[in-house]
Amino acid sequence: MALNMISRNVVKKVLAVETPEGAGALVRRSIGSASLRNLTPFLLLDHFHVSEGAGFPDHPHRGQATVTYMLEGSSRHEDSAGHSGTIETGGVQWMCAGRGIIHAEMPVHGKNVPEPRGLQLWVDLPKNVKMTEPSYQELGPEAIPVAYPEGKDGGVSIKVISGKSHGVESPVRPLGGCWYFHVMMKNGATMFQDIPAGWTAFVYILNGAVSVGESGPVNDAFHTLVLSNEGGETGVRLTSATDDTSFVLVAGEPLDQTVFQYGPFVMTNQEEIQRTLMDYRTGRNGFEKAHTWKSKIGNM
Repeated sequence: MALNMISRNVVKKVLAVETPEGAGALVRRSIGSASLRNLTPFLLLDHFHVSEGAGFPDHPHRGQATVTYMLEGSSRHEDSAGHSGTIETGGVQWMCAGRGIIHAEMPVHGKNVPEPRGLQLWVDLPKNVKMTEPSYQELGPEAIPVAYPEGKDGGVSIKVISGKSHGVESPVRPLGGCWYFHVMMKNGATMFQDIPAGWTAFVYILNGAVSVGESGPVNDAFHTLVLSNEGGETGVRLTSATDDTSFVLVAGEPLDQTVFQYGPFVMTNQEEIQRTLMDYRTGRNGFEKAHTWKSKIGNM
């Protein structure tokens, strides 16, 4: 915990409006929308709700990490490198796409099973590791450590998906600095979270309402709050204004590099994107199975 607790404040507030995406999916997109771009290292934040019959069948990635955190229900995944499994409620998958991978993400539906809802965050990879081999880090709900700043009977619990909070550290080791916390608070509870100097940080409110800083206004659900990044600010103070307030707080080390994005491919210049498209078309440099592999879950 920082000796001087000087809080960041809100410098931008964006409402994520629910819009249809594909067949049967509803998405609240904040980061990556026209209202909120260039928030390095973050490329996209989707709060998704997938109805029966919908999903995300076989598709490629290169150059970013995708972080899928399930809030309700579960989602199966399968990829061209031979990985497969299920992300359960409260579990996370941190996928580093690296030089290239093809994968499918198909939510699980069934009788008396909650419809899948969750968050997907895309994090840009530093240029020097964009062409690394793909990798996964997965934690079930029981494997994500929890911090209790006021003790287990207090008003704050923090799931430490990555990074460090109040003496608790996640086993996830992202390429590039990124801290990701799911915070749950009772009415009137307050907390201070350290954030490394110079890092980009934001809050996305899932439920309830929260104020930021020493005397900031109350912000309600589905808003993304971009935090200030001034010298001397050591973290952020957050205060709940309702019972059952829930939000994610995410911070990342900014990257001094250009973002060139073409759909699921994220590189640093147009030439690299053209090379990526050629690699994908010709099945090489990470996309060797692009035209021969088909997932089981995405083609049922």
